[in-house]
Amino acid sequence: MSSTPVGEMPKEPIPGVRNLIAVGSGKGGVGKTTVSVNLAVTMAALGHKVGLLDADVYGPNVPLMMGIQDTPMARGEWIQPLEQHGVRLMSMGFLNPGDKPLIWRGPMLHSVMQQFLRRVDWSGLEYLIVDLPPGTGDVQLSLIQTAPITGAIVVTTPSDVSLEDARKAVQMFRQVRVEILGIVENMSYLVCPHCDKRVDVFSYGGGRRTAEEMGVYFLGELALDPEVRLGGDSGRPVALRDGDDPRAAAYIALAQATMDRVATAGSKAPSMEITD
Repeated sequence: MSSTPVGEMPKEPIPGVRNLIAVGSGKGGVGKTTVSVNLAVTMAALGHKVGLLDADVYGPNVPLMMGIQDTPMARGEWIQPLEQHGVRLMSMGFLNPGDKPLIWRGPMLHSVMQQFLRRVDWSGLEYLIVDLPPGTGDVQLSLIQTAPITGAIVVTTPSDVSLEDARKAVQMFRQVRVEILGIVENMSYLVCPHCDKRVDVFSYGGGRRTAEEMGVYFLGELALDPEVRLGGDSGRPVALRDGDDPRAAAYIALAQATMDRVATAGSKAPSMEITD
């Protein structure tokens, strides 16, 4: 008999993908795509086969952040993903470039997500990272209801407003039986360029406290750094830098912690914190 709970749609594997990692947030403006891009680039630099699916159909930023604006080609029935910085890529931004907006309703969003998941040649991937749009809307539900997600990462900042929405994102994933790999606190602090002192721009420690309160893993803190913004705007993510660079080192620690969590996904291990 099928093990799918009553009322749930069966989740068919994504051809060629070993692990599907969803990166979400309860609200916009927390740097979720920046985290997704640098995480994917780091995993690829560590020698893994990685893909990045930009599921933010209305505001696709992956093409800009990865520094590529080409058009994917078809080979037979399969769309061939583009590749940059060792990462295979698919985004609506490749198919609808420029400033022209998309005005689509739910059924169209569901259709394009299924095309991106199942008609793109993702063969041979160890990790497919899906950069979700912010919130808990149609794209998130379309993915969650039809794809076997290994686990989800929730990105937040330390501010109370961001944390309130991050908790909603955690609860959304839990309600649809998606394991939480952990919470990432982005823009955690600023290092003053003049005195080298830490400045807690958006408060301090909220991501860690929220993870502890909700019984999920804390994957670490990422600094608010102008170089990270510059890397995204220029298509040269900071994760491309040498591991001795503290910006790249932070993403190496995040990638290793994420892969460790993926390796144990589905286990009943108690909540704990993963730090560098």
